[in-house]
Amino acid sequence: MASITIRDLPDKTKELLRMRAAKAGISLEAYVRHILQKASLANEFTSADIAQIAEKYFGQEHEAALDLPKRCTKRQAVDFDA
Repeated sequence: MASITIRDLPDKTKELLRMRAAKAGISLEAYVRHILQKASLANEFTSADIAQIAEKYFGQEHEAALDLPKRCTKRQAVDFDA
């Protein structure tokens, strides 16, 4: 069996994990092992998409329709040949 060391883990994170492990009736080591095993078996890593997050919290089912301002620009086009 392999071992890993996690450096620079915030004390607050460790304490929260310890409390969750105690609530589950298992050791901190067993709890973290379970989290890592579960994460390693996930089909794929998905990154957060800001549009999906916004839709989740501010979508139509939350009645928070936002009117976006009209896009326009007053900047001059750059002439690279000049």
